[in-house]
Amino acid sequence: MTTFNPEIKSRLSALRVEMTKQGLDAFVVPLTDEHQSEYVAGYAQRLAWLTGFLGSAGFAIVMAEKAAVFVDGRYTIQVVDQVDQNLFEHCHFAEGTPLKWLCDNLASGNVVGFDPFLHTQPWVNGANKAITAKGATLKALVKNPIDAVWSDQPSEPNKPVVSQPLQYSGKVSGDKRSEVAREIKEQGAEVAVLTALDSIAWALNIRSADVLNTPVSLAFATIHDDATATLYIDPSKVDAALREHLGNGVEVRDKSTFIDGLKSIGVEGRSVLVDPATASSAVHMALKSAGATIVSGMDPCALPKSRKNVVEQQGSRDAHVRDGAAVSEFLYWLSIEAPKGELDELSAAAKLESIREKGDIFKDLSFRTISAAGPNGALCHYSVSEETNRAIELNSIYLVDSGGQYLDGTTDITRTIAVGTPTAEQKDRFTRVLKGHIALATALFPKGTTGSQLDALARKPLWDVGLDYDHGTGHGVGSYLAVHEGPGRIASVPNKIALEEGMIFSDEPGYYKAGEYGIRIENLVLVNGVETSGDRDMLGFETLTLAPIDCNLVDVALLTTDELAWLNDYHARVYGEISPLVSDATKAWMKSVTAPLG
Repeated sequence: MTTFNPEIKSRLSALRVEMTKQGLDAFVVPLTDEHQSEYVAGYAQRLAWLTGFLGSAGFAIVMAEKAAVFVDGRYTIQVVDQVDQNLFEHCHFAEGTPLKWLCDNLASGNVVGFDPFLHTQPWVNGANKAITAKGATLKALVKNPIDAVWSDQPSEPNKPVVSQPLQYSGKVSGDKRSEVAREIKEQGAEVAVLTALDSIAWALNIRSADVLNTPVSLAFATIHDDATATLYIDPSKVDAALREHLGNGVEVRDKSTFIDGLKSIGVEGRSVLVDPATASSAVHMALKSAGATIVSGMDPCALPKSRKNVVEQQGSRDAHVRDGAAVSEFLYWLSIEAPKGELDELSAAAKLESIREKGDIFKDLSFRTISAAGPNGALCHYSVSEETNRAIELNSIYLVDSGGQYLDGTTDITRTIAVGTPTAEQKDRFTRVLKGHIALATALFPKGTTGSQLDALARKPLWDVGLDYDHGTGHGVGSYLAVHEGPGRIASVPNKIALEEGMIFSDEPGYYKAGEYGIRIENLVLVNGVETSGDRDMLGFETLTLAPIDCNLVDVALLTTDELAWLNDYHARVYGEISPLVSDATKAWMKSVTAPLG
């Protein structure tokens, strides 16, 4: 029986009292921070504190008499286990937006509060139109009411900031800022506001550890069309070495003065490039109130950051070799220990982390390891805890999705392992996922192709028998930065960003049978140019991730000759590049599990 956090009810009550004090009939709670980050530091985990939901994407609305939590397809099972339905209605984004739910429950004269630092201006514009049509009012708040009642709310992290050496970045900050400055001019602006933490880290070649598993610092920045920049950051993080690294082209100001700095730009009558997808409404409000001309456009760092230079590309290859050795050591260990019936999800995740930690220039995990046994594998973004920890049982499937942050690259790999003997159904599903993975990995496509045009390749083997999965097929990955990096992605949702040489994506189709098991196969791939006999400039993928795929789950009869050749060639490469780096016992095991099928 599920046991919910007993403090949630009193927290919800306290929030409602504070809402009354602030004259609010409703308050909206997104899962993000002032930078519209996907993963947020502890101080910004307001949704988890209020509801108990621990997923990485969600939304809540609280009113005087009712409340609701909204999740996507990845979390429909998890939300049931973590959020008390007596306190919060469970809603799926696909069945209706939070805004629709809110408007359906609003009365004329109601006041809806929102924290302008936690919402983008397009959201505010849409919400204001819908709420006003109901005769209600949308109100930007000075004080977030959750912060007012969260007595033990963590402070903002204050980790040291260091430079990212040229040997890993491949390009000095001044050259990056010049590239960004050209983009600013092309978009018809004089200055750009940077609020995305990985954009700031990339542009200035700085790294930190303010956000779990993502080497960034909480900061804001502006870059001008002359390539100079202003970094708004806690001054205690900036020592003499960092100031020397930043140089004369970067002014450092206290983070607390960011809004005043924007207003100063506005007073000067500047044209300011603002990304509506990443900049908060508070940024828009400050600039507009001061008289700036706002130019809406993509973050000028987004595309340059996603196009890895040759140094970053090689760094990613090197990182994946070291990471592949660590994962292979783990998989060998798992093959010995799991059948004994004494392992559980937590102990397996801890073992994998301990192996990775021994690696050269390893800095952190790239996200919290998804260690999922049996039915927990059916939760796409399952997060193991003491309460959910499950034994890895014989004759079950174990799914492990993990990654590392290395100075020269970011990794993300999923392997699905048969512990004991898999069923015919499990082998069928695994092989169809593998076929989809291979179809994407081997795809050739003309320049200008978007990820949404490729997504169906990975799904077709499942579609052929009436199956599918409720997540994207591929996300961008940074260079010792965010494991989920925009602006490109491979998903059924339309995306206008074309895949370009140097971009790194995941290739991760899956299948999930609720209450029984989950399957996912994930490698990272690098977009490269490909020579063909045709008249179009073509692109393809270079597989970066190197670790054995569990052939015990493969139904060879379902593979075509070309698919079987791909799997055998992949395993030959895995053995050739990884086996020299592992223990003798692991090497012997690898020789067996990477032996050709057929």
